[in-house]
Amino acid sequence: MTTRPPTAAAARRVLLILTATRWFPVGLVIGIVTLLPLERGVSLSQLGLILSAQGFVVLALELPTGGIADALGRRPVLLVATGVALVSAVLFVLAQTVAAFVVAMLLQGVYRALDSGPLESWYVDTAQAADPGVEVEQGLSRAGTVLGLSIVGGALASGGLVAWDPVPFLTALETPYWLSVGFIAVNIVTTAVLLKEPVTHVDATGWRRALGSAREAPRVVAGGLGLLRSNRVALALVGVEVFWSVGMISFETLMPVRLSELVGGEAQAGALMGPVSAAAWGLFAAGSALASLLARRVGVAWTAIGSRVGQGLLVVVMGLTTGPIGLVTAFFVVYALHGTAGPVHATLIHRQARPGNRTTLLSMNSMVAGASYSLGLLALGPFAEATSTALAIGMAGAFSVLGAALYLPALRQERRRTEAMSEAEGRSGPRMAG
Repeated sequence: MTTRPPTAAAARRVLLILTATRWFPVGLVIGIVTLLPLERGVSLSQLGLILSAQGFVVLALELPTGGIADALGRRPVLLVATGVALVSAVLFVLAQTVAAFVVAMLLQGVYRALDSGPLESWYVDTAQAADPGVEVEQGLSRAGTVLGLSIVGGALASGGLVAWDPVPFLTALETPYWLSVGFIAVNIVTTAVLLKEPVTHVDATGWRRALGSAREAPRVVAGGLGLLRSNRVALALVGVEVFWSVGMISFETLMPVRLSELVGGEAQAGALMGPVSAAAWGLFAAGSALASLLARRVGVAWTAIGSRVGQGLLVVVMGLTTGPIGLVTAFFVVYALHGTAGPVHATLIHRQARPGNRTTLLSMNSMVAGASYSLGLLALGPFAEATSTALAIGMAGAFSVLGAALYLPALRQERRRTEAMSEAEGRSGPRMAG
């Protein structure tokens, strides 16, 4: 008996279910990933080394893994990826040494690289095969909503578990991690049961395609560098990622550390980071919705500039605050501006791309962001340890403000486009009237 291919609606349901089971475990640990190593005696310098390991692995595997999924099948790659995630999570929660934490994060990098894209690609291909006229953007939009809600739900559950501390033989911070391990296992089973695709015979041809994808990576990077050399606006936009990524370290990695300093310990901060992270992601979504309204009123480039400057200055305020209420309040505004900045930055990037180089340009933007984040962690960790976490947060925020200047070439280009459109409308007006 043959299995009937899923309908477009069924494919969308699978996408939403697997998105929920994929991101709920992330929500469980998103607010405490920096606190567990600190609880076990890791220094800030060592924490930067641990967390940067993931970024370097993703950087190395960013390009080859997409071709591997296309060659060998999305289902097997997702199953392997989630299996790696399970091993990584177990190693992380059991780790007692810096080396063990680094190994866990290296595996996490492998997982992130393999996991990036196959599920969405499966959904689009499956839905369009069942119904060529299906509007896949609706399914992808709903998946984005489910992703955010799953993180919010996981973060709230994490904060409640840390505050409750229900398991006597585990520390308060360990409980959400072990729960996340359980939900990663659920995601593996759910993927195996629900995600259906034609059987991909992993023969010599499939492996050759996968290896060919890996060999293509240097050529794609070279092509991306050539594109940036010939397009100064694109080069400046990608350069924004250097400053933006360093600024992100302040509120993604250092903020929980600073909160633990202000409230008296990692467990106390962990209990607070659950609801704080959930609220921050809600504000992120609100900021994303606001982006389109601001872009229509003041322009895409000005929205990007204002968001970046505001975000960087509020990060500086985070460093200057001396109490948890001020820190969390500034953190909320930073996340709202973070949500506003993302869509307009992506819009400006897409304006520089053509169908033939769009993927290359997006990959270069992602690679620069990942590399800058990892290198920034290696620098800010020792700096925070030698000075203070508050000063490191403030310096990262001030540095990120400088990146707003790199939007000026895009602003000038946008002005020229607006002027050209106005002139064209002015020339066509009299002809239409006559």
